[in-house]
Amino acid sequence: MTPMLETRNLCKHFDGLTVTDRVNLAIAPNEIHALIGPNGAGKTTLLAQLSGTLACNAGEIFLQGQDITRLSAHQRVAQRLARSFQITSVFGELSVRDNVALAIQARSGSSFKFWRPVRSERDLFATADELLAKIGLTNHSLIRAMDLAHGEQRQLEIALALATEPKVLLLDEPMAGMGFEDSARMVEFIQALKGKLTILLVEHDMDAVFRLADRISVLVAGQIIATGTPSEVRDNGEVRRAYLGDATTA
Repeated sequence: MTPMLETRNLCKHFDGLTVTDRVNLAIAPNEIHALIGPNGAGKTTLLAQLSGTLACNAGEIFLQGQDITRLSAHQRVAQRLARSFQITSVFGELSVRDNVALAIQARSGSSFKFWRPVRSERDLFATADELLAKIGLTNHSLIRAMDLAHGEQRQLEIALALATEPKVLLLDEPMAGMGFEDSARMVEFIQALKGKLTILLVEHDMDAVFRLADRISVLVAGQIIATGTPSEVRDNGEVRRAYLGDATTA
């Protein structure tokens, strides 16, 4: 089976410091693949390389077998690879509905110009409303994005990524800064996406990782030291020494 997303010997250096070091990943279609590791391991740098916001020094990236290493970030979005970020990035002054509509506009090419047929813009907002219903934000659609709770803003950001209709979704710590209830809702939201698209999940919440992931790769000092099912990673002695420690022994 051709991987949906694959890297071969991917490297990134900063002033002589190697941040990602010959990273090889093969992520199967429609799986949730978690990438874990200590702070400074290179996880966010790797996501930046995959999304095209950071150029690679060496190695290759493939999307469904096609080499996308030299494509720009917006070209990768056009190839249906989308990313959410560690820090919430939405248009705070705009309504939740308008945020989603703008993301759909970017995908569809709608211009919002007054001479366009009214129906085309109605269809745009109808699509936005459908997506908001799926993610549970219908009741918040007309409020400003900045007035959402933190967890709801993170959920909106993922909705913006989903509005581009990705085949692959890169999630960078979607539960960062959330309390228990918000984290639980986010886990349920991501779990509902399982089997519908391919997800690469970077997350420090190990309970969420082991609940959501089909497979896990462990990145330490820029290198993948293990890949396997949650149980295989949990039982891997090298992983326990390097990262998990006693956190999974209970």
